[in-house]
Amino acid sequence: MSPGGGLRAWVQASRPKTLWAAVTPVGVGTACAVSVSGFAPGPALAALGVAISIQIGTNLSNDVLDFDRGADTKRRVGPARAVQSGLLSRGQVWAGAWTAFGICMACGLYLSAVAGWPVLVVGAVSIASGLLYTAGPWALAYTGLADLFVVLFFGFVAVCGTVYVQALQVPVAAWWSGLAVGSLATAILVVNNLRDREEDALAGKRTLAVRFGPRFARLEYAALLLAAHLATLPLVPGAGLWPLLSWLALPFAAVVLRSVWRREGAALNASLAATARLLLAFGVLLSVGIVLGSAS
Repeated sequence: MSPGGGLRAWVQASRPKTLWAAVTPVGVGTACAVSVSGFAPGPALAALGVAISIQIGTNLSNDVLDFDRGADTKRRVGPARAVQSGLLSRGQVWAGAWTAFGICMACGLYLSAVAGWPVLVVGAVSIASGLLYTAGPWALAYTGLADLFVVLFFGFVAVCGTVYVQALQVPVAAWWSGLAVGSLATAILVVNNLRDREEDALAGKRTLAVRFGPRFARLEYAALLLAAHLATLPLVPGAGLWPLLSWLALPFAAVVLRSVWRREGAALNASLAATARLLLAFGVLLSVGIVLGSAS
């Protein structure tokens, strides 16, 4: 297949099912801003732009770098990657990645004018981390550090950063909410690594699933789901029982956990998508609970 560049190819390359991991923490962070009477629509939208553009830029750069490292081959059991499948050329994908990072910096400039220069530092570190996810001799995804990276950036940084650029403060609730959301975002990565562990091992990609095996990965997944729900308990003293609305996602979480425990290979693609939906449902419920709790 010759390199193309049509809309369908770009949508596939951006990995749209993973974007809920970028959108959800911004929604939860905005709910935290509402809870302290700090909601600001302009910074909220800019924070969303930062989150989505970093996610897309990271996905695109990973597409090229994983291919170059031999992690994406014909043996791949996950969805086809743009460079590996020939949908887009390396040059096209790199151009797309830098365009996405450029949009991120443009949004960051606006946010720095609103909330101060530290926002630019956080944005630059986030972009660098997105590139180092699969670049360099100590690439996060190849050394087993990616799980920590996701909790940090898709949880604490995204939620707390979204609150700060709107309210210029970070309430305690944002830290616990960041842990909750970051745990579920990491669960998406765990399913991905569980599915790809055999191919990753051949490519020298030492994810935790490769290092410690499938049982460890499944136990990690279960622990992350549990941590996400338990992290909402410290919100109760300040917001009442409303944040526990997020626990309405528990039956769905149990169903997805069962699928992760039983499935292998390509069958885990459905579990990965379901985990992303779980993150979204949990985030919406938590956001509603935080807002209602602040109003009660």
